[in-house]
Amino acid sequence: MTKKITFLGIETSCDETAAAVIRENGGGTADVLSNVVSSQIKEHEKFGGVVPELAARAHLENIDYIINSALIKSKISLKEIDGIAATAGPGLIVCLTIGLNIGKSIAAFSRKPFIGVNHLEGHALSPGLENKLEFPYLLLLISGGHTQFLIVKDIGHYQQLGTTIDDALGEAFDKTAKMLNLGYPGGPKVEKFSKLGDKNFFKLPEPIINKAGCNLSFAGLKTAVLRETRKINGNDKAKYNLAASFQNTINKILYKKTKVAVKMFKDSTQCKKVKLVVAGGVAANKSIRENLNNLSKDMNFETIYPNIKFCGDNAAMIAWVGIQKYKKKLFDNLKIKAKSRWPLDKTAPYMKGPGLKL
Repeated sequence: MTKKITFLGIETSCDETAAAVIRENGGGTADVLSNVVSSQIKEHEKFGGVVPELAARAHLENIDYIINSALIKSKISLKEIDGIAATAGPGLIVCLTIGLNIGKSIAAFSRKPFIGVNHLEGHALSPGLENKLEFPYLLLLISGGHTQFLIVKDIGHYQQLGTTIDDALGEAFDKTAKMLNLGYPGGPKVEKFSKLGDKNFFKLPEPIINKAGCNLSFAGLKTAVLRETRKINGNDKAKYNLAASFQNTINKILYKKTKVAVKMFKDSTQCKKVKLVVAGGVAANKSIRENLNNLSKDMNFETIYPNIKFCGDNAAMIAWVGIQKYKKKLFDNLKIKAKSRWPLDKTAPYMKGPGLKL
């Protein structure tokens, strides 16, 4: 009988302190034995966004307790763990360093293999915790810091088809919520209050929507929202209409650009059956899920999402990447450093402004 690999995962890339213990179950998915996430929403709420120094301090205060809680809840001792995985990037360096260093320390102390995980790869593979994924598949990664279309060819092998040339989608949601004074975190607030408004009330721009390819842009949309907020003068109904119109515009952009990405995926892979994995914190948005499900019906492809609890930052997805890399013997030494920027496709050009590649 083949031994089932068990991993401890640690995640501190931004403002969630998280630890998890997971075990592969032999069916291509995982048994999540524990998944502990400590949110810092209250610490950052009054600032309307994450303050790196405060986030790092909270990680330092909580990390030992969170890891111990994950081990206790899993009923697995450190001796039974096959390896340790911790997020090494991308993210806030002061935050990443906390989890990465304690992960390396636990690995060194217990003499277990260590794997430094790309946070984006965690999101990319996160639906695999509950769904057996077969390569290749098309990935729409939508989070606070990233918005990308990629072909997932295998563990560690990614081809970028398109990316945002300015703001990430999650960032656009957060800034819109802040401009409308809807509260923090922005994404869930915009989704909540958009249900109270008329999505067709404001006509907002869809930046670079007619340009070839599936790159995206949200800065112009954000600026248009700012202009409209100056006319609202505290009118709640107008705020809700603007929130609804913003989300509706996002859905139109994603519908059109995902349509292009699906065609590009087909041309590149020659796959007749397309599977679209939508992952990252913004993938929890139910309106976006419904919108992309409608597209999948129109184009006859399958959409796969992580469970809502695995959309945001969590350590279960980090441990899952650890297991996949462990099976391929892709270990890291303890000198691995935290990285603020770590693209999945290292050959993809860095986009800065429309058409400008650096």
